[in-house]
Amino acid sequence: MAVNYEKLIHNLIHPLVIHPEDLMVKKFSEDEHMLTIQVIVHQDDLGRVIGKNGRIANAIRTICYASASREGKKITINIDSF
Repeated sequence: MAVNYEKLIHNLIHPLVIHPEDLMVKKFSEDEHMLTIQVIVHQDDLGRVIGKNGRIANAIRTICYASASREGKKITINIDSF
């Protein structure tokens, strides 16, 4: 069963942000073994999503890496603001 990584990441980040209307999660590129996801949040929410010393961002990445490895894929998540 294929995982919808955009929905997974959106559901993980949505409760963390103050401006959920500005949250965008897009599949940037995908091939057979590699998937890149771009997460864009409001400038005020960037610190909340990354967390102190990157702990929240690393936790989100760990969840997605574990899920992707079951499908034999690697996933990269880029978090940015506008």
